[in-house]
Amino acid sequence: MPGTKEIKSHIESVRETRKITNAMYLIASTKLRRARMDLDNTRPYFEALQGEIKRIFRTAKDVDSHYFYPPDGSPSLEGTYGCLVITADKGLAGAYNQNAIRQAQGLLEEHPDTKLFVVGEYGRRFFMQRRIPIEHSFLYTAQNPTMQRAREISALLLDGFDRGELKKIFIIYTDMESSVSFTAHCDRLLPFHRTNFVDTAQKEKSVREPFEFLPDARTVLNSIMQSYVSGFIYSALIDSFCCEQDARMTAMDSANQNAEKLLGELSLQYNRVRQSAITQEITEVSAGAKAQRQKKGR
Repeated sequence: MPGTKEIKSHIESVRETRKITNAMYLIASTKLRRARMDLDNTRPYFEALQGEIKRIFRTAKDVDSHYFYPPDGSPSLEGTYGCLVITADKGLAGAYNQNAIRQAQGLLEEHPDTKLFVVGEYGRRFFMQRRIPIEHSFLYTAQNPTMQRAREISALLLDGFDRGELKKIFIIYTDMESSVSFTAHCDRLLPFHRTNFVDTAQKEKSVREPFEFLPDARTVLNSIMQSYVSGFIYSALIDSFCCEQDARMTAMDSANQNAEKLLGELSLQYNRVRQSAITQEITEVSAGAKAQRQKKGR
């Protein structure tokens, strides 16, 4: 059974760990608030782009683009796929990273001819340790998503898609469905279905005069789609970052609660051991005094 010194040392260790987990909780909550503001600021941009794409389809119904499936259905596209996997730079965030990696493993099992494009140090280490080839690893941190970085990722993926090296492009990210719920998604980024733009959150204004597209509707649509893909990736980066901070807050809060519970158990154990030691000392003193009295009596 451990003594009072060992238990006291354990209590101090738990208290120091609790200070770290509490600090990480506060840092994650601050980052989460900022990231949510950025996420809210990006939504009007997507709504406007979706509205413009929908307006193009409504005005020029015969417009065609290699970014979209043909209007009559979705043909089978065989060949190499590209997959952008968004993970965190570190762990201590519950199942956040594992959920995203599990989605990537599922896609690789379903379609082995898939090139991985990875954001986040955790994902890089995971695939490298298992010797899973990575086509491109974006070395900048996942902690600071910016529109410029989203454009760089988009340019690399679109270049492979435009040259025909990638037949489909998927993006694996974590979507914050609510303040207490988030889910890892594997969404097809390219090519699009026209049905993706049937309903938008933005209210459409009635158009009395037909639009004039310069030089043509296809060029305008392709230009908008490049911006839309960049914006989608930027939103996925921010959304994933929000979920990471939320998952880390939950993990650190659970760690704090476990530390409080452990401290209570250790304090109780410490008091019992201390009380037992005091009782033993009193017993020994009493026995010694009794022995001295008996000795004097003889």
